[in-house]
Amino acid sequence: MMKKLILSLLTIFTMGMAANAQNNNHVSLGVGLLYENSADVTLSYEHETKYHNAWEYFGNACIKWDECASCGHICPESFWKNYRTWSLGIAYKPCVTRMRNSHGNLRIGGSLGSDTDKFLAGIHVGYEQNYSLRGGWKIYWQVKSDCMIKGQDLFRTGIAIGIKLPTGN
Repeated sequence: MMKKLILSLLTIFTMGMAANAQNNNHVSLGVGLLYENSADVTLSYEHETKYHNAWEYFGNACIKWDECASCGHICPESFWKNYRTWSLGIAYKPCVTRMRNSHGNLRIGGSLGSDTDKFLAGIHVGYEQNYSLRGGWKIYWQVKSDCMIKGQDLFRTGIAIGIKLPTGN
């Protein structure tokens, strides 16, 4: 269900885009691995202001897996039945480094969401490095730490990679 929703949203955003090198708004999709035994996907809209500072409005889904007791690997049959969360949030990203065709931002934000049982709130802190490509596209990597209040995993920390697609004016 969640996979179909994310793919549908990505399809709608992609079909409505026009490449524009001077545009500072992007739709991004990133995937990451987090400690301990978690993976996440983030779909976001980023509005870049002056000097590469930005506001990001995001939706995030995270799944935590258990290792198989007999072999020590991920059990595929129980992967989707494990602990899952989703959240919607906002982050401010002040630019801290500028280089030729790249820039780095701190990422400070908050989110509200749920797991399968209860309400969650999150505080998000991290660093994001962006690399500019032709046509306004960007690729990025993030180092991130999330504090999930009332979640099964209080602290999540890890890395993510993704792509940013320019939106039309």
